[in-house]
Amino acid sequence: MKEIPPTAASFAQIAAAADRLLAGLAGLDDQDVAAPSRLPGWTRGHVLRHLACQAPALERLLEWARTGIETPQYASREARDAEIEAGARRPAAALVADVRASAAHFQRTAEQLPEPAWRATIRPFTGELCTPQRVLVIRLRELELHHVDLDLGYGFADIPEPARQIILDDVLGYYAAAEGVPDCLLSDREGALVGRFGTGGPVVSGEPADLLAWLAGRSAGAALESTAELPALPAWL
Repeated sequence: MKEIPPTAASFAQIAAAADRLLAGLAGLDDQDVAAPSRLPGWTRGHVLRHLACQAPALERLLEWARTGIETPQYASREARDAEIEAGARRPAAALVADVRASAAHFQRTAEQLPEPAWRATIRPFTGELCTPQRVLVIRLRELELHHVDLDLGYGFADIPEPARQIILDDVLGYYAAAEGVPDCLLSDREGALVGRFGTGGPVVSGEPADLLAWLAGRSAGAALESTAELPALPAWL
């Protein structure tokens, strides 16, 4: 699975993603956050609550790396979901304040993690063994994809290319290791290879932003072209 090194550039990339998100939240009122997001069954309040809770959850993984004491990201999926549900209907100002504060706290925690801890072995909620460098990918991915999910005018094409490529590589890595993924080849509009699953199947082409939206389950793929019927992907994550 995708990892990125703990460099000043990586930290700046995550901070910039948080800043873009927070700028998009300016002016949200209680009616806005009660409206549906792009995620089925979730309001914008659910998305904001998830973002605020996810930052300290990832910090628990960094604490695991720092101390060597196993500290799970979440106690269980049920506990994670209950935490989101419990706070999803709070006032807009409170939800946004929590997103802002948790983002700042995560940023400080990541930047202050001792160098040896970045080589430790941890296990995120998704089950893979990795180093804390994967936490940086997860945080960047969650900030950008959930910014899109909020349906506030920010789309996949608005994600800066370097961040979008990291997220795309991460999603491709997931599908490369997943079961039940149909054979296909992914390319951009100019025919450059983006990814490949298996050894045959149709060629699916499109803009990288549209490919990412499809792979991440946010699009049915209407903007893509395929040499045969568009493959049916298993659910991502």
